[in-house]
Amino acid sequence: MLLKTFEDLVVWQKAHQFVLKIYKETVVFPVDERFGLTSQIRRAAVSIAANIAEGFKRRHKKEKMQFNSIAKASLDEVHYYVILANDLGFWNKQLFENELDEIRKMLQGLINSLEKSNQF
Repeated sequence: MLLKTFEDLVVWQKAHQFVLKIYKETVVFPVDERFGLTSQIRRAAVSIAANIAEGFKRRHKKEKMQFNSIAKASLDEVHYYVILANDLGFWNKQLFENELDEIRKMLQGLINSLEKSNQF
């Protein structure tokens, strides 16, 4: 299958669905967290999908790898916020474990594929 846009990447699709879920689930956070944890976790979740998208059309392998690595780092940041929200009693972290693991594996697969490619 020829990938024409970042939207064709299954990992981007999963990351985008994850962002939507984060937005939906953070509505229950206390109002005083609006500019704290709510903002931080949403920003980090958006960064996952946004960096996958931005890296897609980059011409050079090194650039593609950099953006996908940033996406992976943002995923780890979100993972921490999920743990924190769980420990603060805002939600159950199990709600996100499967998506975090799936996206992590898919991103690593994409990075591994880029490392093996003959692209410059």
